[in-house]
Amino acid sequence: MNTPAPLAATSRLDDATLAQAIAGGDTRAFEQLMRQHNRRLYRLARAALRDAAEAQDALQDAYLSAWRKIGQYRGEAALATWLSRMVLNECLERLRRTRRRNIVVPLVSAGDDSVRDAVPGPAALQPDRQLGRGQLRELLEQRLDALPEAFRIVFVLRSVEELSVEETAASLGVAEATVRTRHHRARALLRESLARELDLAEQEVYGFGGEHCDRVITSVMARIASGG
Repeated sequence: MNTPAPLAATSRLDDATLAQAIAGGDTRAFEQLMRQHNRRLYRLARAALRDAAEAQDALQDAYLSAWRKIGQYRGEAALATWLSRMVLNECLERLRRTRRRNIVVPLVSAGDDSVRDAVPGPAALQPDRQLGRGQLRELLEQRLDALPEAFRIVFVLRSVEELSVEETAASLGVAEATVRTRHHRARALLRESLARELDLAEQEVYGFGGEHCDRVITSVMARIASGG
């Protein structure tokens, strides 16, 4: 087994050289590989499994498989693509096992902080703003989880991880036209779902009922009774 090179020496290695270093037992190079691709691969697993804890377990198992099989990497595709396929294979196997046990996969992933500056305010309002962002993120995650698996995975890779059409197609092993179609359909379904939620919310804007209504009426009646 080769003596692992210092991490600094492997910080800018190309895919083939990095894979060769890992195949030679370089654990620091493998750590670099995981840190480089962690977020994308987790989101891919999360989109496939719709469960955060299960996605983390699947990612770990996929990494262990990658460690054992890295010697098989021949550079026909980018290392990120090779890893993505390995993660997807692990997720699909988990889903098959789950279906065989007739267990329903939990529905619960990808975040969007794009509204963080939508409402300016003093520092004292920051906790409220963070709560609002958290509620919006939770709503988006719920609606995204409700999408068909094929659409959900493409949306996460294209819109959340911002992969190109070509990169997404290579990662999933599908045609670029398929990626475009699924991404377009995913966005349309999300818009429809969120629009329905907004319609319901609009009916409750500036709600004024119950104790609020009673309090105003009671106050007015008291003032009338007192001659005021």
